Amino acid sequence: MDFGIFYEIQVNSPLKHREREYQAFHDVMDQVVRAEEVGFSHFWTVEHHFQVGFAHSSAPEVLYGAISQRTSKIRIGHAVVLLPFPYNHPVRIAERVATLDILSKGRVEVGTGRSITQVELGGFGIPYKETRARWEEALDIITTIWKSEDGTFSYKGKYFDIPQRTVVPMPIQKPHPPIWVACTSDDTHELAGKLGLGLLSFTLLVSPERLGQRVRTYRDAIKTAKPYGAFVNNRAGAFSMTHIADTDKQAREDAERAFMSYVGTTLRVNSTVLEAKKTGVEPKDPAAGQLPELPKQYEGLDPSKVTIDSLIDHGMCICGSPDTAIRQLERIQKEAQLDQFLAMMQFWSIPHAKTMHAIDLFGKYVIPHFQRTQPSRVATQGASAN
Repeated sequence: MDFGIFYEIQVNSPLKHREREYQAFHDVMDQVVRAEEVGFSHFWTVEHHFQVGFAHSSAPEVLYGAISQRTSKIRIGHAVVLLPFPYNHPVRIAERVATLDILSKGRVEVGTGRSITQVELGGFGIPYKETRARWEEALDIITTIWKSEDGTFSYKGKYFDIPQRTVVPMPIQKPHPPIWVACTSDDTHELAGKLGLGLLSFTLLVSPERLGQRVRTYRDAIKTAKPYGAFVNNRAGAFSMTHIADTDKQAREDAERAFMSYVGTTLRVNSTVLEAKKTGVEPKDPAAGQLPELPKQYEGLDPSKVTIDSLIDHGMCICGSPDTAIRQLERIQKEAQLDQFLAMMQFWSIPHAKTMHAIDLFGKYVIPHFQRTQPSRVATQGASAN
């Protein structure tokens, strides 16, 4: 199993303290350099918009360029780039990814997604009901460009009518960088498999047993995949809130505020779209500056009753000493058989020094344990740099 370090880029009270926003980005770069040094294989960030304090990674491709010049081995992954237009134009995505692939010397991974937050969808004028169709069409355009001999293509679809053009530059990974998709429901796990895309799942209020069911759904579907890209990426990953300290007690004290805040905010910003999925009614924008109410149920649980202890007991996070973290990850891996675990370790309330220490402990004790015990899966057909 490979290990990635995963970021939202959280900032404590950034509107009152802009210097903290500045410091957070520089802290993240230092953390990624350290993660590479201690054995993490991947660095991933989200793309989110309008989420003050919670996620400041609104232009991750700029950060990736900086990271590519401060590292030499760690792979650099979108987790994810939002495909529905007008978040991003697919031609611009193809151009930016190719440029980053050149700068990083072939280290790019491309996670894709749609967003399920109304604050983002409404801010960009995207109807929720169209997100899947817009995502698929953008994915089709990007892969059409990359599968062409020299970047020359044309496209006519529902949302785009592009006359023949030649896109430059092209990626140096051949035939193109690995492509993934973020999945939040059973049907999207199945869709990821059918389309031959790598899986980016999660443990947020999802038990190892439930995660395992979803990964098996993905594995079954990918057996008959018809990929958009030039090859099947059959790797399954999942991210989890993660904090390691010298003792279980210290880790819990450090993480409680951060983890509970993350759970509450995530469910609130997603709640209007989650409700729209049930009712079929287009979600409405929340009042300016306000988060929607906490949903009454999520994954069969009452979110208002979730505690740090219940998260730990149900295997929905990694929190403890290195030995405890290993046991927690073994539980996840027994059920899910992941190819990669994505550790979210940077939070607004956990100081940079403690995050660096957690990265060190993870690299010294946790990563070697799993490298000794489990081989890594390789993609059905891999991408390689020139």
